[in-house]
Amino acid sequence: MAAICVYCASGEGIAASYVQLAAEVGTRLAAGGHSLVSGGGRVSMMGAVARASRIGGARTVGVIPEQLVGYEVADTEADELVVVETMRERKRVMDERADAFLALPGGIGTLEELFEVWTAGSLGMHAKPVVVLDPRSEHGDFYAPLWSFLDGLCERGFVRKAALDGLHRVASVAEAFDVLERELSRAADRGYAAESA
Repeated sequence: MAAICVYCASGEGIAASYVQLAAEVGTRLAAGGHSLVSGGGRVSMMGAVARASRIGGARTVGVIPEQLVGYEVADTEADELVVVETMRERKRVMDERADAFLALPGGIGTLEELFEVWTAGSLGMHAKPVVVLDPRSEHGDFYAPLWSFLDGLCERGFVRKAALDGLHRVASVAEAFDVLERELSRAADRGYAAESA
């Protein structure tokens, strides 16, 4: 099917519910016959999505900078572990190897990756779907403050409505894959053939 790049937290100390969410994403990714492209870490959410994907039979590709191999504890069980020199090269390789992008809750690294790939898509540099999984919890929607800010930017003319509409925000794993698979199908219909990693 498709190679799906998942952006998410690799830091320790977050609520266990987020790690479980990442595992659910990996399970669903594998069930759909997809492969995973990730940041190449084996801890926290990043490790959970990779492990669950492999348990389900999916192929996993991890891309990690050499400097972070020890820091993030590289996912040496990945079917393919690509070690690069810089963070910029990491993002480039992840982008090139993926047919679609799914952002889960995360920190500044996740936000940087999300904004870069969303911006490129909004400028017509790629036609790959970009989906944000914003789970509802007792703490509220994770990305709600960000969306309020983006809505405000749109209202003031700093962000085009078409660009914001192209960033798909969903609340569940099932909805995330429904949107990913629908948008991948639409892209294929428009002549953008998916290239597996």
